[in-house]
Amino acid sequence: MLVAAAVCPCPPLLVPDVAAGAAPELDAARAACTDALGVLAAARPDLLVVAGPAERSGRGPHPEGARGTFRGFGVHLDVRLGGNGARTRMREGTAGSEPVEGGDRPLPPSLAVAAWLLGRTGWSDAPVEGLGVGEPLAAERCIQVGREIAARAGRVALLVMGDASACRTLKAPGYLDDRAAGFDMEVAHALGAADVAALKTLDAELAYELKASGRAPWQVLAGAAEGAGLAGALLYEDAPYGVGYVVAAWS
Repeated sequence: MLVAAAVCPCPPLLVPDVAAGAAPELDAARAACTDALGVLAAARPDLLVVAGPAERSGRGPHPEGARGTFRGFGVHLDVRLGGNGARTRMREGTAGSEPVEGGDRPLPPSLAVAAWLLGRTGWSDAPVEGLGVGEPLAAERCIQVGREIAARAGRVALLVMGDASACRTLKAPGYLDDRAAGFDMEVAHALGAADVAALKTLDAELAYELKASGRAPWQVLAGAAEGAGLAGALLYEDAPYGVGYVVAAWS
């Protein structure tokens, strides 16, 4: 049964090493993510599942200890999912740290950001598993996946990664779309209120057009939260860089 959930954005810029000189711009978002993860720890789960958007190669399950990297963003920093939050900063020119057993596939970027967040807070409260969710996954399937996750253990927690629209300003990755602000407002309200019904009915086509990577993971959360009676709190909502970022906690 789902006992707690945290919703966080997943831009690699959330990692200060990647953001470099712009890191302070997301300090408030990082602080909110830390608070949300605190809610997960306080729930004392038997299992933590981390779900986030993924391209085809990163979809599906990722075991505890699976490794991700930010080298593609010019930073020699590797992370591991769980494992007491272990992470390795790589020196320029090094070949890499030792491979993690069972972690042959690299984490998709969203789960790498999650692994960094967990490492930052020193997560060691429960076993951790990752799930890369494809953007095209239909709402009905997302909801069913969520139900299956909630049935995995007596006390399940979810860390759900994903961004809202990428079309809030002219300089946004998806350029300006007048529909983006309204969509993001709807998402923020649903996540802040733990409104399962609203999340289930998010418009998948509109989310795709607005480049909202969180739609499918949020609907996985909706399926997992059915009947759990959780209350929500909106901890952060903003659109730096023209992309909607939302942090919420359910307990």
